[in-house]
Amino acid sequence: MSGVGRVLVAVYAVLALAATGRSFVQIVQRYDEAPLAYTLSALAAAVYIVATVALLRPGRTWYRVAWATIVFEFAGVVVVGALSVVRPDLFPDDTVWSWFGRGYLFIPFVLPLLGMWWLATHRPDADAAAPAGRAASVARAASADRDASAEGRS
Repeated sequence: MSGVGRVLVAVYAVLALAATGRSFVQIVQRYDEAPLAYTLSALAAAVYIVATVALLRPGRTWYRVAWATIVFEFAGVVVVGALSVVRPDLFPDDTVWSWFGRGYLFIPFVLPLLGMWWLATHRPDADAAAPAGRAASVARAASADRDASAEGRS
């Protein structure tokens, strides 16, 4: 994993811890005050935990899990963010995703965009498949050249 990937995983891990702690305290101490907001904070925590694990684990399955969680995260930030602006009465207390992550310096809004970019540019087995793909292309080109030469001699 590259330096950017490590930073991405570290930020996801920090958000996972922060969102887990926040949602735990909110749910235990005052769930009845804003059940939707506190449940969404717990959901965000779960998403950040799964995304962190998925980004750390190798393989295509974890790559797909990372994509699913990060896309879900972005959709959550956009939907909850928009609802918290348009219908603030639904959120008497902030969630991790309300106001597009304002309480977390908008990191919840920017992070999934960076995560999707990183996933798109770091596909599993892309490095291993690229040389094989080039070798196959070279072999096909050589075969086509031989066929063309053979046709020219006939």
